[in-house]
Amino acid sequence: MIVGVPRESYPGERRVALVPSVIPALAKGGLEVIVEAGAGMEAGYPDATYTAKGAKIISDRAGVFRNADIIAQVLCYGSNDKTGDADLPLLRKEQALVGFLRPLGGLDTIQQIAQRSVTAFSVELMPRTTRAQSMDVLSSMATICGYKALVIAADTLPRIFPMLTTAAGTITPARVFVIGAGVAGLQSVATARRLGAVASAYDMRPAAKEQVQSLGGRFVELPIEAQDAEDAHGYGRAQGEEFYRRQRELLGKVVVESDVVITAAVVPGTKSPLLVTAEMVKGMSPGSVIVDLASERGGNCELTQPGEKIVAHGVTIIGWYNLASTVPYHASQMYARNVSAFLLHIVKDGKLRLDPADEIIKDTLLTTGGEIVNPRLREFYKLPPLVTASQENQ
Repeated sequence: MIVGVPRESYPGERRVALVPSVIPALAKGGLEVIVEAGAGMEAGYPDATYTAKGAKIISDRAGVFRNADIIAQVLCYGSNDKTGDADLPLLRKEQALVGFLRPLGGLDTIQQIAQRSVTAFSVELMPRTTRAQSMDVLSSMATICGYKALVIAADTLPRIFPMLTTAAGTITPARVFVIGAGVAGLQSVATARRLGAVASAYDMRPAAKEQVQSLGGRFVELPIEAQDAEDAHGYGRAQGEEFYRRQRELLGKVVVESDVVITAAVVPGTKSPLLVTAEMVKGMSPGSVIVDLASERGGNCELTQPGEKIVAHGVTIIGWYNLASTVPYHASQMYARNVSAFLLHIVKDGKLRLDPADEIIKDTLLTTGGEIVNPRLREFYKLPPLVTASQENQ
């Protein structure tokens, strides 16, 4: 089978779906790789590095789609809402599509992909299990985002992070507070500690306490308890407004005492919970920084302008999207390793394997045979149950 890697077309996207180092493993598994010319250039992977590992360079995008059995992208149509629709007519019947599709962001794009009879796999629905760990793209990209959020904050803050004792006196360390201790949040804590800051974090999941402390951070405990804080997929569940109101009351003091606040509380398929109010921002010291990693879904900070950097009450609030793309070399490397592991899992003996008993395949498979087949997606969009072939014959 042939895996095609088109150049990413989303404005500012610098990652590439596969890097040269994974090509030998794919070849060993019976997969040939073709790459659109220049696809890896912005990530630091010139065409020559692909050919040296056995890939074939294709000069035009249409040629990649025409010759590939599987298309591997970072931002597929669905997650690419700017230019992704140009790829839709290039997709053909029974072709497989692997990448970010943002399936919970809107039904229309997924229906359009289904109508092309494409077999689409959404990598953001990868189950968080030990078996799927090597394919967990969300965790890989969150690691990059958590790191970069802290680096951006350090660059923006008008003070240094570590404590220093000098002839000019003692400099106190910066205080970093992370709200949402998932993968991104934990990486922010770890990076803050490496830079010498005093780091603390809060998460409504009790299990996060040990993880934060293991990185040298202080866990902020609140006298409130979330109901069913984590879903079956390992992500936080949305809570009622009364819970969030009480949470904001208790978090306020910690926020206003912090020099840097990183917010990373995201609930899949819903608007980001409001955790930092305008009043809290007003109480922070001038020069403080908030980096809102939940900005794409509205933001955890009331004053966040999605995609923008603003200053309000003397506090810089950064709501930039797609931070992983700003570290394209290693983000692409991590993404490619996850995706190549997934490709080797779904392709056996030169054929695409659609085993419904396999949890990894069942959870990530969105469309095939002209239908949306993902159970989670059908439930989310309140679609009627699928009629199986055996049911039709009864």
